[in-house]
Amino acid sequence: MTQPQRSTMQKTTFKISKMDCPSEEQMIRMKLADLKNIHSLAFDISNRNLTVFHTDNHDQIFRRLDNLKFNTLFIDSVSADNYTTTTDNTNQERKLLWQVLAINFFFFVLELTTGFIANSMGLVADSLDMLADSIVYGLALLAVGGTVTWKKNVAKSAGYFQLTLALFGFIEVIRQFIGIETIPAFQTMIIVSTLALFGNGLCLYLLQKSKSKGAHMQASMIFTSNDVIVNFGVIIAGGLVYLTNSKYPDLIVGTIVLSIVGHGAFKILKLSK
Repeated sequence: MTQPQRSTMQKTTFKISKMDCPSEEQMIRMKLADLKNIHSLAFDISNRNLTVFHTDNHDQIFRRLDNLKFNTLFIDSVSADNYTTTTDNTNQERKLLWQVLAINFFFFVLELTTGFIANSMGLVADSLDMLADSIVYGLALLAVGGTVTWKKNVAKSAGYFQLTLALFGFIEVIRQFIGIETIPAFQTMIIVSTLALFGNGLCLYLLQKSKSKGAHMQASMIFTSNDVIVNFGVIIAGGLVYLTNSKYPDLIVGTIVLSIVGHGAFKILKLSK
């Protein structure tokens, strides 16, 4: 009896210029999830590279990636006969991501509540940015199991929810721009944003402490580092509100952060396509 021919393992590398945060990584994972010939994916976020270990040819993989419109380029494909499946720290990383998600969601509630009380769109917008992070982390956790269709439905619901919140935020910014001059409580802006800054700093510490080489963990660190910049922006806006006795620094920062949140919502919605 003849033995069935074993497919040769291939190591194919792609350059993906627009892959720079957890949203793109999740899109790629979901786009390739149902290809049975893929054994593993290795993401290099800093260099925008994706290495795929697979059998058969790479044509279908490239077509899937190209459909995402992330400026995907084929680099090379070589034999990977010495490929072995490596063990991972999935449970430990999942626990860590749950901790980071919880911190982000707590500060979403805190900033949203105090933002409305202090009449600060900067705080409200920053709270939605925290929620956006929670959604991305939640999608990463929820996508571990379930069918591709289920994952896409979760992404669609989360994306539309985030987009709706961003639109309501823009409406409120416009209302305050054309409305009666109401000065935000700069003290609340500075204090709460400082607390959120410590919260993001804690998230960053936990992520760095894990020393995980996983791309999704490294992407999370990049994501959280960007949040620290947003926190500083709201703190500076609070100082400018005090110095100028004007609502406009708060509204300008709020508009910028809401734009980031809206852009993130469109990224998540791409997951459902």
